[in-house]
Amino acid sequence: MDIVGFLKSQFICHLLICYIFIVSGLIINFIQLFTLILWPINKQLFRRINCRLAYCISSQMVMLLEWWSGTDCTLYTDPESYHKYGKENAIVILNHNFEIDFLCGWNFCERFGVLGSSKVLAKKELSYMPIIGWMWYFLEIVFCKRKWEEDRKTVVQKLLSLRDYPENFWFLIHCEGTRFTEQKHQISMQVAEAKGLPKLKYHLLPRTKGFAVTVQCLRNVVSAVYDSTLNFRNNENPTLLGVLNGKKYHADLYVGRIPLEEVPEDEQECSTWLHKLYQEKDAFQEEYYRTGTYPAVPIVPPHRPWTLLNWLFWALLLLYPLFKLLINMISSGSSLTLASFAFVIIIASVGVRWMIGVTEINKGSTYGNNENKQK
Repeated sequence: MDIVGFLKSQFICHLLICYIFIVSGLIINFIQLFTLILWPINKQLFRRINCRLAYCISSQMVMLLEWWSGTDCTLYTDPESYHKYGKENAIVILNHNFEIDFLCGWNFCERFGVLGSSKVLAKKELSYMPIIGWMWYFLEIVFCKRKWEEDRKTVVQKLLSLRDYPENFWFLIHCEGTRFTEQKHQISMQVAEAKGLPKLKYHLLPRTKGFAVTVQCLRNVVSAVYDSTLNFRNNENPTLLGVLNGKKYHADLYVGRIPLEEVPEDEQECSTWLHKLYQEKDAFQEEYYRTGTYPAVPIVPPHRPWTLLNWLFWALLLLYPLFKLLINMISSGSSLTLASFAFVIIIASVGVRWMIGVTEINKGSTYGNNENKQK
């Protein structure tokens, strides 16, 4: 067995990765807390600083995908549109079928230099999650409770505040509202039948209100909608735990650029437009399953070294004192000290495993499973 393969198979590597992510993430969260004093003085400086701090966290996750697992991600798109990516604000529509689709979305952002400033429409529960959830708070992420009557005012307020954002940003949105499962799909199609809407084979019905409000609030700020569809070759079923274990996957991402002028302003017309888009996406998905490719030019955007360099910086900064502490504890010969150290490391590993569990399909949100939605 080669050295890399041997190291990847060792539990200690998982612990060290978890340790670096948790400790560096909490340090960055702590620094972000102090940046709040800048908000009333210089809001744009606050935003620029937090884009960089957020990048230090999210890029570690992308590093695991790009460099640790070596996952390939081929982009299929129009070459003319390709040159605009990263140079304009955009709303990115993502399908929600896989445990790591958010990570592939981040990878897409990273390749075009907008990872630190990328935005999402996320469920409120995630705002309480240490590290990533807290990071998102300082990035002015739009959180919602999934109760539109309560959410509308908050969502509109948050979206309007982004109109003067100083960095190019992509607003990532899962219009289906929740990850695809067979149970959710059956219920969603019952709703489609009740409402007289065309049924979808590979998607849930899109939640149109959030998308329509996003378009209304960001019009003349956002230049385009990026219609994105992610699939994995050879029926791969990727997981975040698999990425942490160094397993390599092969992702295909289609991105179609739609100028925002083509999206209707009226809420009802925008809703109809989105339903039509998902019908097209469904047919597009069936074509991929049949042929294994997309009808667009395949491009592999070049790797940027910053995700790896950022991780190496934190590794060098945090591993030296850890190993020094470990050596001192071993020298002391205190079994209680060693047991305490092992306990802290195990807790760190359990913490990361809990965060991984949030992404797992079988432990995912029950949103969309409620049979009362049929009414």
